Amino acid sequence: MFGFWWQWQFQWKLSRLKDPRYSFLFETVPDNEVVCFDCETSSLNPKKAQLLSIGAVKISNNKILTSQKLELFIKPTAEIDHESIKVHRLRHIDVENGLDVDEAIYKFLDFIGSRKLVGYYLEFDVAMINKYMKPLVGITLPNQQVDISGLYYHKKLYHYPAGLPHPHIDLRFDTIMEEMGLPVLGKHDAFNDALMTAMIYIKLLNGWTAKKIGEYA
Repeated sequence: MFGFWWQWQFQWKLSRLKDPRYSFLFETVPDNEVVCFDCETSSLNPKKAQLLSIGAVKISNNKILTSQKLELFIKPTAEIDHESIKVHRLRHIDVENGLDVDEAIYKFLDFIGSRKLVGYYLEFDVAMINKYMKPLVGITLPNQQVDISGLYYHKKLYHYPAGLPHPHIDLRFDTIMEEMGLPVLGKHDAFNDALMTAMIYIKLLNGWTAKKIGEYA
């Protein structure tokens, strides 16, 4: 049923694409390639937030291609929320010479092509891209999407006894990195977050075994 629904959405979006230059978004997905990405925004409300930066990196055959990365800064048209500055450390002065948001979206689409998209709590980042993408090309992202928080959650539950209520699982980014023994890159920005997401994704798909619930040793 899910496959049918996805195919229907895929064809529906293709029929509504108003810029034929971006028909490549619907081409066959390259074998064993995905794009990990992250966005930084002016607030945590996707309806009101502006894009401030986009970071992305490609994975091919379980290798992170740091030579094929995308790091864009976007010029805001309004003030940046003080609470969001505490998270991403981007002030208005840091991005005032950035790209116009339309140009950034076009560069992002050119970079990702038809590849599967991977992220951490990806729904927010996809909503931000879609918000600016749809007026430009007539559709939202048609790419398949994978959220690493969901993959991690299911790994944690794998050995949990069936039939019992599901326990609380800490899905904070730094917690996931720590349990998986991955280095936390110091600077919190869109590209570093995309890079760390890529590290998590590769390890999740390649035999990493989660500690059992309640096992801390």
